[in-house]
Amino acid sequence: MSDSICIENLSKTYYVKERLGFFKSQRRAVDALRGVNLTIKAGELFGLLGPNGAGKTTLIKCLTTLLVPSGGHIWVNGHQVGRQDARVRASLGCLLNGERSLYWKLTGRENLEYFAALHQLSRQETAQQLEQVSRLLDLEPLLNRSVETLSSGQKMTLAFARVLMNRARILILDEPTNALDVPAAQRLRRIIKTLHNAGYTIILTTHQMAEVEALCERVAIVDRGTIIAEGTIAALKAGLKQNQVIRIEGIIPPQALDSVRGQPDVLSVASDQVDNLTQLSIVVQDARQSLPALMQNLLTHQALLEHISPATVTLEDVFMAKTGRTLSQDTN
Repeated sequence: MSDSICIENLSKTYYVKERLGFFKSQRRAVDALRGVNLTIKAGELFGLLGPNGAGKTTLIKCLTTLLVPSGGHIWVNGHQVGRQDARVRASLGCLLNGERSLYWKLTGRENLEYFAALHQLSRQETAQQLEQVSRLLDLEPLLNRSVETLSSGQKMTLAFARVLMNRARILILDEPTNALDVPAAQRLRRIIKTLHNAGYTIILTTHQMAEVEALCERVAIVDRGTIIAEGTIAALKAGLKQNQVIRIEGIIPPQALDSVRGQPDVLSVASDQVDNLTQLSIVVQDARQSLPALMQNLLTHQALLEHISPATVTLEDVFMAKTGRTLSQDTN
């Protein structure tokens, strides 16, 4: 396989104003991307995994020419971003805003014909592509209805069709199942698998660990503008294979959590609040040896425990071991 996308030392810095008072403000630099290096092979279904605010969308916007990088280089199908932008855009199908990328007063067919015209397809090419895409995604029931009458799942399916109309073989999908209900999200994942089996190169950005594990062959974990881990899912999990994970749920005061973090045999701890309960994910070398001391520590500091269980290593554990946070916690 050849390289579809090559990213070298990519950086992006924003400048924001911080208010210091009624009449004073200061300019502050925010490094959204910091020295990102990444190669994606043709035909891969590649995942960009990270919490909200990690830099995933900024990376995608630089890749798709929507943002000008502060430094570094990007090549898409051999075309360099910043020098051959028209060819880069012609190589990509991008789903960045989901259903918001459609015109709601137009029918599904009118939307797809309009976007095909923007990509300079002839009427004959448009008709042929529309037929192929409609057959692939089962669009016939949606084509003659206005977008505003469709469900969220149907709108996202139509947005997928819009992405495919320019016949690009590299697809960029930014949080495609975000805000969808479970059946709609499952249908969209099936469509992604179908497209991948048809030979498309697909880049999927998400903060949902289960989605990446279900779909992707290789993944890069992004945090605070850098790639903190990259490889196959099996290889990333194997990096934590020598360690074990304990899940603990209950009412856990701050002093109890601090005590657990200070325990010598604890490698990392991440906590989440769910329905008034604290959920701890604790990485240790030997769960059997560490668990008695963990329980004593928690109970001594007035913790009320509801559930304790060992767990198999997941991509979220890989992220947690490297950052001390869970994927559900936004980057500050």
